[in-house]
Amino acid sequence: MNKKNIEEILEKLKKGEIKPYQLEDIVDPRDAVEVRRRYIEEITGVKFEHLGKYSIDEREAIKKNIENMIGAIQIPLGFAGPLKIRGEHAKGEFYIPLSTTEGALVASVNRGCKVINSCGGCTVRVIDDKMTRAPVFKTSSVVEAIKLKNWILENFHRIKEVAESTTRHGKLISIHPIVVVGRYVYPRFVYNTGDAMGMNMVTIATEKACKFIEEEMAKEENGGIKVHTVALSGNLCVDKKASGMNMIEGRGKSIVAEVFLKEEEIRRYLKTTSKAIEQVNLYKNLIGSAASNSMGFNAHYANIIGAIFLATGQDEAHIVEGSIGITVAEAEEDGLYFSVTLPDVPLGTVGGGTRVETQRECL
Repeated sequence: MNKKNIEEILEKLKKGEIKPYQLEDIVDPRDAVEVRRRYIEEITGVKFEHLGKYSIDEREAIKKNIENMIGAIQIPLGFAGPLKIRGEHAKGEFYIPLSTTEGALVASVNRGCKVINSCGGCTVRVIDDKMTRAPVFKTSSVVEAIKLKNWILENFHRIKEVAESTTRHGKLISIHPIVVVGRYVYPRFVYNTGDAMGMNMVTIATEKACKFIEEEMAKEENGGIKVHTVALSGNLCVDKKASGMNMIEGRGKSIVAEVFLKEEEIRRYLKTTSKAIEQVNLYKNLIGSAASNSMGFNAHYANIIGAIFLATGQDEAHIVEGSIGITVAEAEEDGLYFSVTLPDVPLGTVGGGTRVETQRECL
């Protein structure tokens, strides 16, 4: 686009004759990004010298990942590892991409990899894999709320057929729990979503299931009960919040990793002892977390999960869910048994931010 055309469009933006979000309908996506950036620079008086320097494809990003794009933020990317993993599917040595602005994080993770590797690697198991969506229904009374709950339980297979009609990959595996609060009903729809994190998938499927439930409950043979979907998410999912529900029931990937660390390797790499680690874990991660009513019985899972999520295109708001979990550290005769249990790690390898070129490369 020539300079004259850019200036003309900028003037129209300033006058309100066109809106920033309409630019892709007028010019090429790359030009739209540049014009919007210039517009924001002029109305704020701030010069963006670096936001326009990036390699991702604007045409793809604006389809699924961003609106009103003016550039890209760059976060330093490092790696830790390799880390020896003994999983059911992942077996071997793997490097860990970490995107962060926190100095010492990568070095700390790398030190952990070294001590784990020196003791033969870690055992990892994904003990559950699911995504959830929990709408909230309104009825006229607790009596009708209980009838609705019972109908959902009795008609699971019909609801499953309706929900799964919206997707090729999603499978409704259960509706549990179904919580009644006064005249409101909160059923937790639980899906398997394949390689996708699956939030959009389960939302679309659950929306169709909700409409089906409303229609069926209104029929005379089902009591002619008026059921209204107040919200497609009733916060029993529980999405993007630390919660007891997800701690117990799990959400996303539920993961356990364990390692037995030899005493001499602990002293060599970590400059401490198994007994000292056990004591810190007990008094900080367990008792301290209980005293503060925290669900994060760990030092800071969120640091590493956040860095991995940013590097691999996961939904960064799910870091708060990934931060919950329990660390176990038990000193034994010749070393330390150490495990981490993360019940709520929503992530995927397709869809969402995994489409962005730089994040795709990290996957």
